[in-house]
Amino acid sequence: MTRSQKSWPREARARPSYDGPASRWTCASFPPRATAAALHYFTGSKSHNIAIRKLGQARGLKINEYGIFRDGTRIGGRTEEEVFSAVGLPYVEPELREDRGEIQAAFAGELPKLISLEDIRGDLHVHTKASDGKSSLLEMVEAARARDYQYLAITDHTKHATVARGLDEKRLAKQLDEIEKLSEGFDDIRILKSSEVDILADGKLDLSDSMLERLDLVVAAVHYKFELNAREQTERILRAMDNKYLSILAHPTGRLLGERPAYPLEIERVIEGAKERGVALELNAHPTRLDLDEVHCKLAKDMAVKLVISTDAHSTFGLDTMRFGVGQARRAWLERKDVLNTRSWTGLKKAIAR
Repeated sequence: MTRSQKSWPREARARPSYDGPASRWTCASFPPRATAAALHYFTGSKSHNIAIRKLGQARGLKINEYGIFRDGTRIGGRTEEEVFSAVGLPYVEPELREDRGEIQAAFAGELPKLISLEDIRGDLHVHTKASDGKSSLLEMVEAARARDYQYLAITDHTKHATVARGLDEKRLAKQLDEIEKLSEGFDDIRILKSSEVDILADGKLDLSDSMLERLDLVVAAVHYKFELNAREQTERILRAMDNKYLSILAHPTGRLLGERPAYPLEIERVIEGAKERGVALELNAHPTRLDLDEVHCKLAKDMAVKLVISTDAHSTFGLDTMRFGVGQARRAWLERKDVLNTRSWTGLKKAIAR
């Protein structure tokens, strides 16, 4: 036992479980009768825990990571439900424990039924070897089928993205023919003809309207000129969304976690612009993006803006990152109804129609 452990309460010393550095003691360090209370404590933000603690105090209770106490006697803490029930609340999902209105919603009986990974019906942003992906068209389709997806959008880059070997219109037309031919061999999945189209500096899209018209859906994104100021970048994106063929704005703020901050952007104007034009916003599930973040996803939900969760997968393994997007969506209070690719292809097609 370390010197610091000797100063811990007896309950915390009961079943130590070492998981690396001395600072990383897990919930197994707590006795079974307190494990759920500890789980609640460590999955909630500080402000959420303070709010629960105050609700307990108003009822003559002491609630902490060791359990629920009345007059020094433990009366609960074996389950997380007990913690919430003690203060008159229904169970609150871990992703909501941020003190951002979840307690008020719980009292009002208005907690969302959060989206789950099983709700996802397809992926609307993936790449193949045709541009900068690592897997072939067939391999990506088979991987999607293995996940019981009803549809998969092939969204290779367009010609302006030279570093990603973007497709010009001739190469894209050839790929569309390949998709049509491959589709004839499958009756359990729809392969969507699509493209991740560059938004050019002036807000135009990197494909002609005649080519955009051939696509089942159009995903567009900013990949360069990140140095524009917030007004210029916002106007650029709004002009792009004026194009009637644009279906989805991908990774809207352009951030790369730990590598590149979001470009300057008037994000509220972009969200409002998407609503006015009927454009869906992407929650990019790639773990280096998670873009939109949970705050702006929640804002989009509150404004009744359409959202999709896509992986931006560059290989068959990349499809597995969908779970990170769903986790982000849950933190944003998103329900199945808020995310378009929880719908069948018929429902999705109707929802993305401009």
